[in-house]
Amino acid sequence: MKKFDTFGVMIDMSRNAVMSMDALKRYLPLLKKMGYNCVMLYTEDTYEVDGEPYFGYMRGRYTKEEMKEIDAFAASLGITMIPCIQTLAHMKTFFRWNKVKVDYDDILLTDDDRTYELIDRMFATLSECFATRKIHIGMDEAHMLGRGKHMDIHGYETVNTIMKRHLAKVCEIAKKYGYEDIMLWSDMYFRPWNGGRYTIPKTTVPKEVVESMPTEVIPVYWDYYQTSEEIYSGMIENHKQLSKNTWFAGGSWSWYGMIPYNRFTIESMLPALDACKKHRIRNVFMTMWGDDGAECSHFSQLPSLFYLAEYAKGNTDEAKIKAKFKSFCGIDFDEFMAIDSPNDVIPYTGRPRNPSKYMLYSDYFNDFLDYSVKEGAGKKYGEYAAQLHATAKKSRRYGYVFDCAAKLCDVMEIKYELGLRTRKAYEAGDKETLESLAKNEYVQVGKRLEVFARAFEKQWMTDNKPHGFDVQDIRLGGIIHRTDACRRRILDYVNGKIDRIEELDEKLLPFGEPESSMTVNRSNLYSTVNVMAHGI
Repeated sequence: MKKFDTFGVMIDMSRNAVMSMDALKRYLPLLKKMGYNCVMLYTEDTYEVDGEPYFGYMRGRYTKEEMKEIDAFAASLGITMIPCIQTLAHMKTFFRWNKVKVDYDDILLTDDDRTYELIDRMFATLSECFATRKIHIGMDEAHMLGRGKHMDIHGYETVNTIMKRHLAKVCEIAKKYGYEDIMLWSDMYFRPWNGGRYTIPKTTVPKEVVESMPTEVIPVYWDYYQTSEEIYSGMIENHKQLSKNTWFAGGSWSWYGMIPYNRFTIESMLPALDACKKHRIRNVFMTMWGDDGAECSHFSQLPSLFYLAEYAKGNTDEAKIKAKFKSFCGIDFDEFMAIDSPNDVIPYTGRPRNPSKYMLYSDYFNDFLDYSVKEGAGKKYGEYAAQLHATAKKSRRYGYVFDCAAKLCDVMEIKYELGLRTRKAYEAGDKETLESLAKNEYVQVGKRLEVFARAFEKQWMTDNKPHGFDVQDIRLGGIIHRTDACRRRILDYVNGKIDRIEELDEKLLPFGEPESSMTVNRSNLYSTVNVMAHGI
C-alpha cells in the first residue's frame, strides 16, 4: 500500500502557547525520523506582519527572522513548512486592539477595505518567510458570518454568497504573492445547509455549494471524533464533490488539559487512515490543538504520533510498532502511553474525558462537579503517580514531562475527592472530620499544588516561549489561594467563628450521571469548571 504524498502535523501556536525555537529544533527531527514530511504552524495572530505592530502584540509571536530560521531548518531535514493562518474567523485576540473592523464575535468584516489590507500584509510577510507556495487560509467555524455589522451595512445575505465573494478576494491576494495551493477548512461549506452540522452521512452536496468552491482551492476535511471508517468514508465522498484534491486533517488529542489522549488518537485515527487510503486521499496531517490554554506538552504525544506514522507506511503489526518505538525513544511503548493515566480515574469507554483538569480546578465549596465523583476513586492517583515518577527517573530526555504528570497525580490523589468529603462531613455535622480535613488534607494538597505548579512551569519553559504562562500562573495560583481560603473557612466554622458555610448549605443537583461523558463534555474550559467564574 503506497504511503501518502503528504503526512504531517499541524501544531497550534495560537491558544496561549508558542513553541520555542529550541523546542521546535528538538521536535522537528523527531517528526522527520518518524516519517512526517510536512509541518504547519497554526498561527492566528502569533506571527509578525509587516505594517501591523499590534498583530500578535505581547503574544510571543514568531518574528520574521524566526520564521525564516524555522523554514530553513525544516528544509534541511526534508520537511515542508506550510503557513496555516486565519483570514475570516478566530481573530478575537487581535480584535482587542481595535485595529480592524469586526462583523460579529471573532469574525472579520468582509467586503471592507481594511480587512483586505490586513490580509494582503499577511500574505506579503509569509511569502517572504516561507519557501513553499502552499498556504492554509483557515476560514472555519465562522458560525455568525454576516449576522452582525455586515448585515447592518449590506442587509441579509446567505453565508454561501458572502463566503464565495470573500474567498475570491482572498485568493486574488494569495495569487498576487505566488501562492498556488490554497487550502481552507471545509466546514463552512456544510454547516449552512445542514442545520449547523458538519459531519453527515454520504449525500449529494447542493449544486450551489459545489459551485461556490473555486477550483484552485483545496478543501481540508477535519475530523477527530469518529471511530468508524464508514463515517469518515461518507464525509470523504461528500468532499470529493467539492474537489478531487481534498486533504484530510485528523486529530492528535492534545487539547483536553495537561494530559494528552494518545489512546483515543490511535483509536480514532486508524479508521480515518483506512478511509483515506480506500478513497485515495493523498495528503493527510494531524492537528494538535491547544484549546483553553495549550497546557499539554507535545512531547507527551510521541507514542500515538509514532504509531500513526508506522500505520500510514503500511506497518500494521502492533508488536513491531511497539518494538520500533522503544528503539526510537528509549521508553517502552506501553510505559510511555501511561502518560494518559491521570484521566483514567474515570473508566475509559472509548471517548476522551479529562477529570485531571476539571477536578484540578473544581472548587471545594461550589463543587457541582463533585456529583460525578465516585468515592474511593482518588486513591488510583497514587498508583498512577508511582508509575509516572518511576518513568521520569529513567528518562533523561522526557523525564520532565513524566515528572509534571506524576506531580499532577500527587495533587489529585487528595484533591479529587476533597470537595466531596468536605461536603459530606458538613452535611453530617461532623466537625471532627472537618477539622481533620482542614489541618491535614487541605494543608497537604496546598503543598502538593505548589510542587506541581513548579513542575508545570518547568515543562512550559522547556517547550514554549514564556508568553502565556501568566495565564497558567494565575489559574494555579488561584486554586492554591482558594485551597487555603477554604481551609480557613472550615476552621472558622469548626471553632464557632461562623455558624455555617453557606455554599455547602446548597444541595448538589444532578450533573449527568456519575462517571458520565456528559460531565466531561461540558467541563473542558476553565471558565465552566467554576460556576461563579462562568457567571462573570
